[in-house]
Amino acid sequence: MARRGLRILFTLIGAFFVLTLTGLFLLYLALGREPTVPSNAVLRLRIGGDLAEVAPADVLGYLRGVRTPTVQSIVENLRKAKADPRVSAVLLEPTGFSTPFWGKIQELRDAVLDFKKSGKPIYAYLEYGGDRDYYLASAATKVFLMPSSPLDLTGVATYAVFLRGSFDKIGMVPDIHHIGDYKTAANQFTEKTYTPAHREMDASLNRDLFDQMVRGIAEARRKTDDEVRALFDAGPFLPEDALRVGLIDDVAYQDQVMEKLRDVRPGAAMRTIESDAYSRVSPGSLGLNSGPRMAVIYATGAIAGGKSGFDPLNGAAVGSDTLTEYIRQARRDSSIRAIILRVDSPGGSATASDAIWRELTIARNERADRPIVASMSDLAASGGYYIAMAAQSIVAQPSTLTGSIGIFGGKFVTGGVYRKLGANIESTSIGKRAEMNSPVRPYNPDELTKVREQLQSFYDDFVEKVAQSRNSTPEKIDLLAQGRVWTGHQAKQNGLVDELGGLDRAIVIAKQQAKIDPDAEVELVTFPPHKSFYELLSEELSGVSQSAAIDAWIADRFSAGELELMRAVRGPYAMFRRGEALALMPFTFVR
Repeated sequence: MARRGLRILFTLIGAFFVLTLTGLFLLYLALGREPTVPSNAVLRLRIGGDLAEVAPADVLGYLRGVRTPTVQSIVENLRKAKADPRVSAVLLEPTGFSTPFWGKIQELRDAVLDFKKSGKPIYAYLEYGGDRDYYLASAATKVFLMPSSPLDLTGVATYAVFLRGSFDKIGMVPDIHHIGDYKTAANQFTEKTYTPAHREMDASLNRDLFDQMVRGIAEARRKTDDEVRALFDAGPFLPEDALRVGLIDDVAYQDQVMEKLRDVRPGAAMRTIESDAYSRVSPGSLGLNSGPRMAVIYATGAIAGGKSGFDPLNGAAVGSDTLTEYIRQARRDSSIRAIILRVDSPGGSATASDAIWRELTIARNERADRPIVASMSDLAASGGYYIAMAAQSIVAQPSTLTGSIGIFGGKFVTGGVYRKLGANIESTSIGKRAEMNSPVRPYNPDELTKVREQLQSFYDDFVEKVAQSRNSTPEKIDLLAQGRVWTGHQAKQNGLVDELGGLDRAIVIAKQQAKIDPDAEVELVTFPPHKSFYELLSEELSGVSQSAAIDAWIADRFSAGELELMRAVRGPYAMFRRGEALALMPFTFVR
C-alpha cells in the first residue's frame, strides 16, 4: 500500500514537472514571436534607473516579456524606429536616473539627435524635471513638463565621503599606499577631508561636466552658453517659469502630450507600442544589423581575477578568465572583421587588468586587417583604461571618466577592533615576511619598502605601456598620470583618447580601419553572447544565475542613500585578495 502511494506521488510530481515545462515552453514561443507593429505607431520609450550595459540573465523577466533595457537596446530601438515606416513618432519619457554618471545619458542623447534626422517628431515628457532627465529630454523635438513638477536645474555637485575619523573610533587602521598625487581611490579610508590634489581634480571634473551640459542645452534650446549659465543660477524653476524662460515648450500631462502628437498627423489613428515589445522587432527585418561581422566584447564592472561574477553591493565583476576567453573566441572566428571593446569599468585588480591587456594585444598583433577599437561608457578608468589602451583607437563620451593612471595597495589593520571587543589574535609563522599582510599590525619599514617597490614597478610599467599606445614618452604621460581622473573631453584634449562619441562612433572607426564600406550595415556579435531560453532556464533551475534576484532583493529593501553608505563602508575590497595591487579609480560618488 505504501509503495502504491509513493508511485502515485512520484507520478503526480512528474506530471506537474512536465506540465510546468510545457507551459513555460509555450509561453516562450508566444513571447518569442515578433510583435505586430501597427501603422502610424508611437514608440513609447520609458528610460530611467541605473542604465545597464548588459542585461542580467533572468528567465522570469524573459517569460513576463520584460527585459532589462540596456543602453544598446534603447539606441537600437531608436535606430529601428528611424527606419521603420510603421513608426511615425516617439514619446520619450525619462523617469529618473539613479546613476551618478553622464556617459550613458550622452549616448542616449546622441541617439535621440540621430533619430530626429528622420524628420519624425520625438516629444519628451517629464513627470519630474531632474537634471539628467532634462538633459536627455532637451534633445527632443519638443519638451513637456508635468504641471505639478519643478524643473530642477541648479548645477553640478558631487560629495566625497571620508571615513578615517570613524575608523579611528573603532581602532581600524587603513594601511594603504599609492603612487600618484591624484590616486585618490583610498582617500575615503585614509583621510578625514579632501587633499589639495583630490579637491582640485573633483572641481575640474565638475567644471567640465557642467560646461558640457550647458553647451548641450544651449544648442538644443537655441540659447547662448551665457544665457543657460544664468538660467542654472536662477533655478530650480516652477513649471510656468520654465516655460516662460524657454527651457520647455509646454506644461502638460502625459495624455495631453499624446494628443499633441496626434495633431501632427490629424485624421490618422495613432496607436502606442511599448519599448519592451518593440525590442523584439528584429533589426534584420528593417535592413539593419546585417552584413560584415564585428565582435562587441563587454567589460562591465570592477576587474578581478577568475570568472566574471556578481557582488551584491558593487554589482557586476569582470573576471579576467571570462573576458580572455571571449577575446579568444572572437580571435578564432575568421568571419569577425573587427573587435570593439566596450568598457564600463572603474578598474580593479592590476594583474587581472594586465592579463586582459595581454590577450587583447595578441588579438591586435595576430591580424593587421582586424582592428580593435575601444568604446568607453560611463567609466573606463585605471584598470579600465589599462585594457582599453590595447586598442588602435579609443573612443569616449565627452563625460566618460577615464585616465586614473595610477596604482595603490595595502591592507586594513583590524587588530585594534578586536582588542576593543576584548579579543586577542596571535600567530605563528615561518619566513621573514610571512606576516607581511597580517590584519593585526601595520607594515613594518622593511615590509613597506617591498609594498612601495611593487606599486612603483606596476606604475612605471603602466606609464610605459600608455606611452607606447599613445605614441608618446613616459615623461609626458607621467605628467598626465599620477592617478588623475579626466573627463573624455579633457582626455581627448590631452591625447589619452582619439575621438568623442559612443558605440556607433566606434563602429564607424572600426569600419574605416577594416576597410568596410562606410555605408554598409554590420552584424554585431556580442560577448557575453545572448543566452537561449533553454540556457536561462537551466541556470535558473541549477541556481547558477542569481544576480538579478539578489539585485532586486537588495533594491527592494534599501534606499539609494543606504546603498551608497554601505558601498562606501564596505568598498569593493572583498572582491580582491589581501595585499593585491589595485588599479582602481574612486568608486564612491554621492549625489
